[in-house]
Amino acid sequence: MRKAGGWAALAEALIYVMAFIFYGAVLGPPGDTSTAGRLAFLAEHRIGITLVTLIGYVGFGALLAVLVAALHEHMKRAAPMLAQLAAVFGLVWVGLVIAAGMISNIGLGAALKLAGDNPEGARSLWLAVSTVVEGIGGGNEIVGGLWVLLISMAGLQAGILPRPLNWLGLLVGVTGIATVYPLETLTELFGISQIAWFTWLSLHLLKPARPTANLPQATGSTGAAV
Repeated sequence: MRKAGGWAALAEALIYVMAFIFYGAVLGPPGDTSTAGRLAFLAEHRIGITLVTLIGYVGFGALLAVLVAALHEHMKRAAPMLAQLAAVFGLVWVGLVIAAGMISNIGLGAALKLAGDNPEGARSLWLAVSTVVEGIGGGNEIVGGLWVLLISMAGLQAGILPRPLNWLGLLVGVTGIATVYPLETLTELFGISQIAWFTWLSLHLLKPARPTANLPQATGSTGAAV
């Protein structure tokens, strides 16, 4: 499970890099900002947008589920409360990210289908879809930020993850929570810092595991190990 989480974390970092390259260097903004120009731009790049959305949201969410489970298994004995709480937010983030990707792809198809008969309606529909996607998984990273923050707090408490990695995670988490303020720079900073965090985390998880015999055991009310 630890190794699966390591590969998942590395794949998450690569997905972020792919998304930055596609949206920043390959796709770019449309040259014609009229309604017809925007719709033509979406139609021209539909396959690329659909594939990147599928990988960047649905694929990312599936890999994130593996990483959330792996980190919970890795930390639950040494920091049970924080590990459990982190897992809750992690799984919520999984659902939001996957939902955002599915809504985006279905919404794009619906908008382009409507474009021939009602261009203004198609543009309004796409704006509505984009707003929903940004709200639950594209431009609002509060849940993801809380997950990274809690993982890093658990790492500091348990002494499992490298201490500098945990401090980086705290910064990533706070940045994610700060995206409650609608500023694109904060969202980009969260993504860039997560590339570093995911990569570093993957390197740690892919290393051979240390013996865990000395990890503290959770205890019941009688004091006996459970």
